[in-house]
Amino acid sequence: MAEAFQMAVLKKLPILYFVQDNEWDISAHAKEIRSMDANEYAKGFKGMEVRSIDGTDFITAYQTIEEVIDIMRRERRPFMIHAKVPLLGHHTSGVRREWYRHDLEEHKQRDPLPKFRNYLLKYGFTEKDLDLIQEKQTAHVRADFEQAMKAEDPKPEDLFNFDFAPTPVKEEKGVRAPQGKEKTVMVDCALFAVQELMSKHKECLLYGQDVGGRLGGVFREAATLAQKFGDDRVFNTPIQEAFIIGSTVGMSAVGLKPIVEVQFADYIWPGLNQLFTEVSRSYYLSNGKWPVSCVIRVPIGAYGSGGPYHSSSVESVLSNIRGIKIAYPSTGADLKGLMKSAYHDPNPCVILEHKGLYWSKIKGTEEARTIEPDEEYILPFGKARKVLDADAGKESSIAIITYGMGVYWSTKAAQNFPGRVEIIDLRTIVPLDTESILSSVKKHGRCLVVTEEPVNNSFAQSIAGMISSECFTYLDAPVKVIGSENLPAIPLNSTLEATMVPNAQKVSDVISEVLGF
Repeated sequence: MAEAFQMAVLKKLPILYFVQDNEWDISAHAKEIRSMDANEYAKGFKGMEVRSIDGTDFITAYQTIEEVIDIMRRERRPFMIHAKVPLLGHHTSGVRREWYRHDLEEHKQRDPLPKFRNYLLKYGFTEKDLDLIQEKQTAHVRADFEQAMKAEDPKPEDLFNFDFAPTPVKEEKGVRAPQGKEKTVMVDCALFAVQELMSKHKECLLYGQDVGGRLGGVFREAATLAQKFGDDRVFNTPIQEAFIIGSTVGMSAVGLKPIVEVQFADYIWPGLNQLFTEVSRSYYLSNGKWPVSCVIRVPIGAYGSGGPYHSSSVESVLSNIRGIKIAYPSTGADLKGLMKSAYHDPNPCVILEHKGLYWSKIKGTEEARTIEPDEEYILPFGKARKVLDADAGKESSIAIITYGMGVYWSTKAAQNFPGRVEIIDLRTIVPLDTESILSSVKKHGRCLVVTEEPVNNSFAQSIAGMISSECFTYLDAPVKVIGSENLPAIPLNSTLEATMVPNAQKVSDVISEVLGF
């Protein structure tokens, strides 16, 4: 609520917060669980006007709502209406109110229906008039109920409808590497993709922490965009991940296309409630009516002693949120192509962008710099990239399945085993290119999955399990997984950080083990 109020008053948004306060949770009363009511809390937000009313008084409620909405339409600013109301029924059928409530009679005296009936009698209606109205409406509700009860139950196969809205992006299009251009760092490929999208699509917005104003993001990933497109389309938010992610629901519902940024993967946790309960489920729970169409950018991974609050990998958690798509590109061209694909996809898309690949400053990551694709280039989700090919000859060979920084650890390690290592870069985590994974593993009979996350209970481990199941008769050795050490956080100290995460030598050692050296 605080995050919503903050942005509403900051941006002077015409939002009405309507609170019906019956003073109860399930069995906990307001006196036990809060020091103030919502109206008192809201008054602390400068610019939020609050009206407190008796919610059982129909005339007062009607007139107040009419007045407030009229002001909001004229003056474009937020309001709260706080209505005190009784709780007449059970909060939940599983807990009887008589077991814990002592105010049932008092609440019954505030029942708005008999109060409204008495009001109508006072102003000229007769008991007969009201009885006829009640009988008519009762019959109407009963008929609707009976019609609903006759409705056909869903079929078992209906369970599988509406997991993802169909995307128009089916194949790779455009020019991936135009002639006569120099290589561009990964962060700029993303910047140019967003700039092209905002130039062509007026409904495209960009917001998040520090992306607006002159800075243009702590990684300069939005540099110059606020100056080019204005503060209404590119703007800063407070450190409010729940708002940043949750606001995409409303933005999408009115036809906008938000691109939002969570500044570091470590900061995404406050926003997971919105991502899980609202963003990811909207299309499924609305029977396909309301997909939340948004792009959520998340800089990720360990780089340059970022420490425990700026270095985490979170793909395993995200991959367990059904209903979102997840990209994890390892090159500038892939990032631009997937950014375009995510924008045109009607589903919520998360793009994980490794900070250590943004500028290719780490030795061995030079190939993250690519020729910037042209404006029409687009790359579908669910299509892996073969980084390195290998023949399955007389000597043992291995397939490495990886993504992100793992691509570069694996590529360097493969130099120790010429012609014997095939590397598959997943590029997207959801959907997963299962066909490319299984084809490569079946071809070589040995497999290593490389991730930056700790291995236990990870996304990478689930891939290994799938490979073991689907390729069992093709395997000449157990599927191996290498990742970071199974510890709670990435240390700040550079020596400990290097000890924590994988590197090319660690990957090379496991390759040797799997190949039987």
